Amino acid sequence: VAMADQDRTKAEAAETADVLFEISNLLNTGLDKQTLAILVELIESGVNPEALAHVVKELKREAAVLQQAQREAEAARAFGL
Repeated sequence: VAMADQDRTKAEAAETADVLFEISNLLNTGLDKQTLAILVELIESGVNPEALAHVVKELKREAAVLQQAQREAEAARAFGL
């Protein structure tokens, strides 16, 4: 019986994760399942959700800046600059 309860709990957790991922996709967050799971774990561990959201937004912004710089550097190399 305990094993059946564990299996049910795991199935419910997986279903919840799938629903959260679907919501994340509907909101166009750009988060993959692994990242979303980590964020949920952090919130469940007591991290302030608003502060976490701010950090995620800032990291995405920084990543976009770095990607743009990389594209510009590749374009410059392609043109021999």
